[in-house]
Amino acid sequence: MTTTWFITGTSSGFGRTLTELLLERGDRVAATLRTPTRLDDLAARHGDRLWVRALDVTDTAQIREVVDAAFAELGRIDVVVSNAGSGVIGTAEELTDTHIDTLIATNLTGSIQLARAVVPHLRAQGGGRILQLSSMGGHMSFPGFSLYHATKWGIEGFYDAFAPEVEPFGIHTTLVEPGMIRTPFYDAVVHANPHPAYADNPAVIRGDIPLEQMAGDQTKVARAMIDLAQLPCPPRRRLLGSDAYARVHDALTQRLEQFESQRDIAMSTDADDYVATAAMA
Repeated sequence: MTTTWFITGTSSGFGRTLTELLLERGDRVAATLRTPTRLDDLAARHGDRLWVRALDVTDTAQIREVVDAAFAELGRIDVVVSNAGSGVIGTAEELTDTHIDTLIATNLTGSIQLARAVVPHLRAQGGGRILQLSSMGGHMSFPGFSLYHATKWGIEGFYDAFAPEVEPFGIHTTLVEPGMIRTPFYDAVVHANPHPAYADNPAVIRGDIPLEQMAGDQTKVARAMIDLAQLPCPPRRRLLGSDAYARVHDALTQRLEQFESQRDIAMSTDADDYVATAAMA
């Protein structure tokens, strides 16, 4: 049976690879990107199985317009992939106001608004899937990537609350959390102007990251996302990459150990007449 997908950010990276794989397997794809001509080769090869529209996810009105058009023209969309995103490297002090506003609008606000736009359609058709591209960086962090992590931790929190809201409608969501994958994403990352005060800071990452230091394979990640969308009961989160598993496992283990050491202090601040309910205990 043919599956219909809606994907943002299809010009390169995961979005492009995922689109290619889906078309090759006979699925239909509603592909969105800022410059539609970048998919002209796929349109010529796959005809009306590829539906292409211009979309800048920082434009909320355009998100709603394109989503409405896709459901109206394609009839049903089974899987929505919120993939568009970007990154900025630089310490918090080095970032500009524009860096902050643009990255939050792209990675966080745009993803939230896309989810809000598709829910009424998915609910009306009796369900569907949403795959939200997150990152291992939604659980841990690297100095010099504070803004990127802020957007990923933010989308993790949004989906943690959003998932149980929509599951009664047959809408299942998964946060896809890759590690460092060999994609063009890193070539497009913006580098803030370095501040001399941080020149000798050993914690801050500078320069390019060699591909051989990245564990993940772009095509394998895309195939794993396709498999994920076919599961009858998909997980709310999916780590992809050995580095993602190791780093997230270590970060959460360390965080839990810190919280355990603070248990007595936490309990000591309760009101004297407070009685924990079963849900809170």
